[in-house]
Amino acid sequence: MTHSSAFSSSLSTPFWLEEAPLRAAELAALPKAADLVIVGSGYTGLAAAIEAARGGMSVVVLDRGPIGAGCSTRNGGQVGSSIKPELGKLTALHGADLAKRIRDEGYAALANVQDMITANGIDCDWRKTGRYLAAHSPKQYEGLERLAEARRRAGEPDLVLVPRSEQLHELGSDRYFGGAVSQDTGAVQPAKLHAGLLRVAEELGVTLQDRREVTGIKRDGPGFSVAVGNATIAARQVLIATNGYSGPLSPWLQRRVIPIGSYMLATDPLPPGVAAKLIPNGRMVVDTRRVVIYFRMSPDGQRLIFGGRAALTEADPMRTLPRLYQMMLDVFPHLAGTRVSHAWNGFVAYTFDHLPHTGVQDGVHYAMGYCGSGISLSLFYGMRAGQKILGRAEGATALDGLQFQTRPLYYGTPWFLSASVAWYRFADRFFA
Repeated sequence: MTHSSAFSSSLSTPFWLEEAPLRAAELAALPKAADLVIVGSGYTGLAAAIEAARGGMSVVVLDRGPIGAGCSTRNGGQVGSSIKPELGKLTALHGADLAKRIRDEGYAALANVQDMITANGIDCDWRKTGRYLAAHSPKQYEGLERLAEARRRAGEPDLVLVPRSEQLHELGSDRYFGGAVSQDTGAVQPAKLHAGLLRVAEELGVTLQDRREVTGIKRDGPGFSVAVGNATIAARQVLIATNGYSGPLSPWLQRRVIPIGSYMLATDPLPPGVAAKLIPNGRMVVDTRRVVIYFRMSPDGQRLIFGGRAALTEADPMRTLPRLYQMMLDVFPHLAGTRVSHAWNGFVAYTFDHLPHTGVQDGVHYAMGYCGSGISLSLFYGMRAGQKILGRAEGATALDGLQFQTRPLYYGTPWFLSASVAWYRFADRFFA
C-alpha cells in the first residue's frame, strides 16, 4: 500500500469530534447588556464564565465561529507540565521568589484540571497517565539527567529516568535514546472536556452565541460598548480569551501572541497486538526536539494520535498529511501502510518569553499565550480571570505585572516562522 492510499479517504476534521460534535448553530437575539462579555468560547472563556456566573454575574460568551471550534477541541488531549521555562531560567530573569511562584502555579494548574473535572462531573476520559519525554539523541538524554537533578534540588515533582536499554517498557520504538517519565501528567478527550464545560456554563445561565464576531470594544462610562456586527452590548467588564485565534480586535494583544499551527492525525483502529506494544503503559509522549512531536493512544487504546509541526508555513492539513505520516513512520516504521482516518490542525499561541500572560489592558481583561500547554493553563488562568473580574483576592496570579513582550516589526503575522522552523529542524538534526 502506498502512502497516498493510506490516507486518501481521511477526514480533515478532528478525530475527537466523532464522540463530541460541535453544537449546531443557534440563532437568537443578542442580549442588550451583561455584567461580563467574554470573547472566545474555548477553555479559557468557559472557565472564566463558570467562575463569574457562580459569583452572580450575568455572562455572555461570543465567538466568531462555532462554539469551541478552536484548539480546545483540536488539541492532543495531553495534560502536561504547564510552565515551559525551567526554574533556573526563570530565576535568572525574574529572581528566585517570583520564579518559584510561577513554577508552583504551573503545577497548581496541572492539579486544577482533575479538580475541575471531578467537581463538575465531566465525562472526558480523564486519566493520570504520566508523560514520557523521549530523548532524540544521547546528548538530549544527558540533558534529561540534568533536568531530573535540577527538579529534585528544587523540590519539584520527580522525573524518573528511563535508559535506552529499558525503553521498550515505555515505547515500542528504537528511534529514541532513552527518556524520562513525568508521573503527574495525564490525558483527556479534549472535545468531551469542552462539551462538559459548556454544559456547566449553560446550567449556570451563561449565554453563548456562535458566529458573533466582536468588531470593537469601546469605553462607555464606567463600562464598555461591545460592537457585534451592527449591534452592541453594554458590558460592565470584558475578557478577551482568543489565544491562538486572536485577530485585529485588540492590536495590542495581536502583537504579543504568535499563532502556530500544529498538525495531527488519527490512524484507523490498529490490530490489538500492534496497538498494545506502541505505548505499553498508555503514557502521553513528547520528544525533546525543538520542532517537537507528540503522540498518544486514543482513549480506547485502539488508534495512534500523532502530532507535530508538519509545515514551514500554514497549510491545509490534508496537504501536510504526507509529511506528518512520514514523521510517524520515523518513530514507528512498522506502521507503514496503516490507514489514517482523520487529519486536522489547530493554532496554539506562543509568546516571546514562553510564559502565559493574564492581566488588564485599557480596562479589558485578557488571558492567553499558553505555549502548547493549553489545557491546564487555560482552565487555570480562565478561572483566575473570572475571580479577578469578581474582585476576589484569589484571582491574583504570579504572572500579574509581568511585561507582555512584543518585538519590532511584529504585528500578528509571524513572518519569521518558516525560517525559524527550518533552522530548528536543521539544529535538531545536526546539533542534537
